Amino acid sequence: MTGADLALPAQDERTLPAAVLRDIDRQPLEQALLAVQTLVEQHGHVVVVYSRATPPGVEHRLRTIRSLLESDRIAFFRPDDLPPLAVAVLARQLRQLASCDLGPGVLASAGRLLTHYLHAGALLGSLARLDRVPVDLKAHARSWVPGSQFAVLAHPEPRVVRLGTPDAALPGPDFGTSLLVARGQLQSDWVGTTLAPAWQARGLREAPLPAESADWWGTGKAIEFCAYLPDLSVLYQLVASVRQNPCHWCGLDVIGDRCVFCSAMPPVHGELQPYGGRRSYGDPQPYGRRLPVG
Repeated sequence: MTGADLALPAQDERTLPAAVLRDIDRQPLEQALLAVQTLVEQHGHVVVVYSRATPPGVEHRLRTIRSLLESDRIAFFRPDDLPPLAVAVLARQLRQLASCDLGPGVLASAGRLLTHYLHAGALLGSLARLDRVPVDLKAHARSWVPGSQFAVLAHPEPRVVRLGTPDAALPGPDFGTSLLVARGQLQSDWVGTTLAPAWQARGLREAPLPAESADWWGTGKAIEFCAYLPDLSVLYQLVASVRQNPCHWCGLDVIGDRCVFCSAMPPVHGELQPYGGRRSYGDPQPYGRRLPVG
């Protein structure tokens, strides 16, 4: 993770701790380089999970480090349509799965799959600076009315509704989930008294509002929420049931067409595979090692 506030507490006793790359863009390059290199040497592969609201300097520093290390054992995962709290939830799910018998390529690419099972949004006091979810002009105008509050769903289907209107409901998951809530500078019990029952949440927990949330939502007057699958057994079944393919370049088993570590795509039919279709260089234990998620 790129911030300590994105490293949520463990969901169960098997959840691995997060590796936090704190202030990596403010450290001397040599110090930041050593921190990432140490993680790679200790764990074999590293997945860095961060949100779209992460400062550009952080992402630039991370890519500089990967380039300097000339490593294809560092993967970046930035789900663009997930708010910061949902990114933190997703990272914790990957930390749960890191204790299972999944190869690093499968674990790293599982993030794309698990995003489909997250429902993320926020209750906002203003839409004036919201630019990551489509908002029509009428809703923008209404947001200037004192006391107005809006329920916004960012993922999986963008939706904006004004509280107190007949259509003030957000489409929720059709499967059992838990609900995580992070309260900012907005006073309301709508999430607990209205949204949680409507979404049939099996439990509601609270977490601090991530620092990046104010930038993502355009206001600090927000209550962010995310519905997610909490059980490791369900997460593992989802990931293990998906077809896995070996990367023709580095040999790691992955989910999907593109390798999340070396970015290789499947070769065109008849094209020679440069390294025989399997791992071509040293990783003493490419499989079965616990993969840090940070």
